[in-house]
Amino acid sequence: MPKDQKFIRNFAIIAHIDHGKSTLADRIMETTNTVSNREASDQLLDDLAVEQMHGVTVKSRTVRNYYVDPEGQEFEYNLIDTPGHVDFNYEVSRSLSATDGVLLLVDATKGVQAQTVANYRLSQDAGLTVIPIINKIDNKMADVDSTQAGLMDLDERFTPENTLRISAKTGIGIDDVLLAIRDRLPAPSGEPEAPLKGLIFDTKFDPYQGVMVQARIFDGILTKNMALNFMANDVSAQPKEIGFYTPLATETPELSAGDVGYILTGIKDPRAIQVGDTVTSKQNPTDAPFPGYQQIEPMVYAGIYPHEGEYKELKIAIEKLALNDAAFQYEPEQSEALGMGFRGGFLGIFHLQIIRERLQAEFGLDVLTTMPNSTYRVTVKNQDKPLYIENPTQFPDYNMITKVEEPYVCAKITAPDSQLNDIMRLAEGRRGVLQDLETIGDMLLITYKMPISEIAYDFFNELKSVSHGFATLSTERDDYAESDLVRLDIQIDYTSIDALTFVMHRLRVDQFAQEIVQKLTELVPRKLQQMPVQAIVEGRVISRGNIPPLRKAAASSGKTSKKQQQMRRQGQKNQIELPQSVFDAILDMSRH
Repeated sequence: MPKDQKFIRNFAIIAHIDHGKSTLADRIMETTNTVSNREASDQLLDDLAVEQMHGVTVKSRTVRNYYVDPEGQEFEYNLIDTPGHVDFNYEVSRSLSATDGVLLLVDATKGVQAQTVANYRLSQDAGLTVIPIINKIDNKMADVDSTQAGLMDLDERFTPENTLRISAKTGIGIDDVLLAIRDRLPAPSGEPEAPLKGLIFDTKFDPYQGVMVQARIFDGILTKNMALNFMANDVSAQPKEIGFYTPLATETPELSAGDVGYILTGIKDPRAIQVGDTVTSKQNPTDAPFPGYQQIEPMVYAGIYPHEGEYKELKIAIEKLALNDAAFQYEPEQSEALGMGFRGGFLGIFHLQIIRERLQAEFGLDVLTTMPNSTYRVTVKNQDKPLYIENPTQFPDYNMITKVEEPYVCAKITAPDSQLNDIMRLAEGRRGVLQDLETIGDMLLITYKMPISEIAYDFFNELKSVSHGFATLSTERDDYAESDLVRLDIQIDYTSIDALTFVMHRLRVDQFAQEIVQKLTELVPRKLQQMPVQAIVEGRVISRGNIPPLRKAAASSGKTSKKQQQMRRQGQKNQIELPQSVFDAILDMSRH
């Protein structure tokens, strides 16, 4: 018997970083007695160590709360948590698609900030009802009137009468929030008698139980004995268990239209089901899947190598991480300088940083990561089909190339209008081309077409820096476009170092080569003899320096003969040590 949907509410909380989203989620769970005081902890839904460290949600979570209103009627409140960083934009859009409304939370001490605007626009695109909430009203630094004015600029419907004023930390106004969810957010409107149709908004993998998905049921009824079909890859499964989170997993005999819950599929291929997929009944399928499904494709690639030969441990750790993160892709790779490792594909620099920190926090592994790059499309002589290059070492010789193209994104930047000049200077310094400029109150929406390679090198952090934290960035893939790119090879002691091979624009390569040669002469561990460092582009040395010898006596023993040089060239392979400080310095150079 399906439950009455008028007593269900599905919602998300959206906010700029540090405006109190996780704290409000904690208060809602406590006020509805979803968690007891004994279970309560700060940032309950952010259970990854990296989430708590960065204050950013990485994996989406959901929890069912039971709210009893003043009239004694019980409601089912499904809170769907959303990722909070630009790298996870697609997951945010899918999580919002699973809701019927959002709580837009704004910090009274900071006002409307860029991510507030970006999240508001995402909720508008999804056609969701928005409840504006001003948080931290009890803070001495709070400027409620100014924050209210910022909300009115965002949407004229956000009047003082429609805006809730709360303190999530102390619990002021939480009862008003719970009533507003009941009164102002729409109930689900699915058809329980229709064929099953559910949206997958999160996936997780367990090596024993297989893929576990979180889904919002829009139509029909899902039962444990129903044969299911996941439509994107036409994958069939018989669920092992269905249930919902409270926030602990709680088994249930059925999920009906309007419900949010989990399905333990038993599928042992972690890539068989991805975020945005549609689940339906195998016997009585729905007519069409939900629109907007995308195959998650990496935007940047980087090498991941173990310290001190811990390859087996790294292999096990990376396999486990990839099972629970469909966006992270990898394949084995071997470098002469760094040994056995992996080539990883990531959504962006922050995603790479998260993976690196999870390897450290969850598996105790320190890893070397090489400089990130994007995928290049290269047309070579005497070949009809272009090559897709993910690793700079595979970039063809310059005399074989007829055309090089690189992927672009449509980058939408939201920022206060006073910062327009600084942001335009930054974007155009990264080869961005202005496409559109739109005003929203005191904020601007600036749209640029930019190469992925330029935003990969910490463009997001640089944007935060020039805008003093007020700007936000969302990106959508565009197409490939022709660029004047060249391969830069680094030789140390006459040996090419494959881990130090770069592809970059010709206009940047000279300055980068000068800087990297200087850095390498300072950071590469010294040996008994002096070692030359050379940067080579198209067969030409464009920069040169020397790593000094370990002691002066070794350098003063006269010139090295050509025969000795040749012997050194042949015998020095695999003996150049590259500490992580080298790659950190390269990343730091790429930010400027």
